[in-house]
Amino acid sequence: MTDTAGSFARYPGSATDEAVDPEGRLRPGYQPVARVLEELGADGLAAVAGDISRERRARGVVLGTYVDGRLQERPLPLCPVPRVVPASDWALLSRGAEQRTRALNAFLDDVYRPAGRRRTDTERDPEVVRAGVVPSWIVSASPGMRPGAVGLAWPGQPRITVSGLDVLRGPDGWVVLADDVRVPAGIGYAISNRDSGRTALPQLHADPALAGLADPQAAVDVLRAGLVDAAPPRCDGPPQLGLLTDGEHSAVWFEHRLLAAAMGIPVVTPGTLWPTQSGGVAVQVDGDRVPVHVLYRRFDEADLAAHLTPTGTPVGVLLGEAVRAGQLALANVPGTGVADDKATYRYVPEMIRFYLGEEPVLPGVPTWLLADEADHAAVRDRLHELIVKPVDGYGGQGVVLGPLCSAAELAELQAEVAAAPHRFVAQEPVDFTTVPTVVDGAVAPRRASLRVFAVAGATTRALPAPLTRVALEAGSLLVSASRGGGSKDTWILPR
Repeated sequence: MTDTAGSFARYPGSATDEAVDPEGRLRPGYQPVARVLEELGADGLAAVAGDISRERRARGVVLGTYVDGRLQERPLPLCPVPRVVPASDWALLSRGAEQRTRALNAFLDDVYRPAGRRRTDTERDPEVVRAGVVPSWIVSASPGMRPGAVGLAWPGQPRITVSGLDVLRGPDGWVVLADDVRVPAGIGYAISNRDSGRTALPQLHADPALAGLADPQAAVDVLRAGLVDAAPPRCDGPPQLGLLTDGEHSAVWFEHRLLAAAMGIPVVTPGTLWPTQSGGVAVQVDGDRVPVHVLYRRFDEADLAAHLTPTGTPVGVLLGEAVRAGQLALANVPGTGVADDKATYRYVPEMIRFYLGEEPVLPGVPTWLLADEADHAAVRDRLHELIVKPVDGYGGQGVVLGPLCSAAELAELQAEVAAAPHRFVAQEPVDFTTVPTVVDGAVAPRRASLRVFAVAGATTRALPAPLTRVALEAGSLLVSASRGGGSKDTWILPR
């Protein structure tokens, strides 16, 4: 280890900081970063931060948030100091993300049996319920359960093609905070973060010590291969892929365009979808209608019925007919919300053991299901200490941080939970790590989370494009960009 100097000279290291230890010594992996920052000095670092901000505005690297029903876009801030993830940590995170994706795909295959379930069936529950591993209400009462989704995947198709795993590094190592297997976002932002960082600090990326640094761009080929593997069996020859989006109304429209361009596939909006004579769908591209076999679905399944195609058919109806005709595959398949329900999260370790016969690679955080009377009683008077989440929320929607609530906010939360405890879970907060972050021209420690993506095709593989989100306020736990957070380039170090 090396004593800190330059930009890190006044940096308050700690046991929970990933760059500087309590004795003020740089941890392995951050030496090249420290050397470049020392050469830049405070003025140079401020200039680099300004350059990044201007470059991202010019490229349109923005994230949208709906406020009072209107989409408001803002540049996604990027800190010029990268986050460094050691190779051993990445190996662990990759295995964990792949394992949870495999287990959740097995759970969905169990829940949505290809033959469906009839009222006359004597064994209507999934095997995991009949075995006593998961309570039946976890499936039957889940807001994400879609009985009509039984026929929206071809037999054997993984219902999750792309998954996102949110993890934090706590005092005892990495822990899983949440799964996102509906429409996980962030791959494109991870790629753009590397592009911006390389442009702003070419001298850092030229350091020989960083030869072999994982390139997020490599995720594109893995993602494309996973989508190709999702093609329906009746597809002859190379499948045509498309990225299905609601277009400029999407909060992550920038990412949709970036990923479609990177994979060389068309952007598909409801207004460009047409039925084909064979029962499939085609997308209109430059005046021609091109049949598509796999659609990478990038907007919420609840909106499929709200959008109409040029023929007046709801998008969900057209796509469902094409899937049942064997002409189309959707990735991810609608109905995956039952697998990332916050109540389901509690049972993922048991699912891993049941379906895979393995021990969980990554631990979760203590979670109470408030639908359970005993769990509710155990934490009823502790909501001010806990994180409260709606069971059907994703992307940070509706999350309440008890320790940050005012007295009035806490009273409102307690009333909401008391009125409908089945809608919520409560979790212990995690004292997660800080990373060096440029704030007002100086380097300061800020909390950071990590999203790891995996793609399930013929095999399940983690993508070398994790996304770091970082809080920009001192002491803040809020890393989401919609709540004032920023992002970082994430370096996966070579072995």
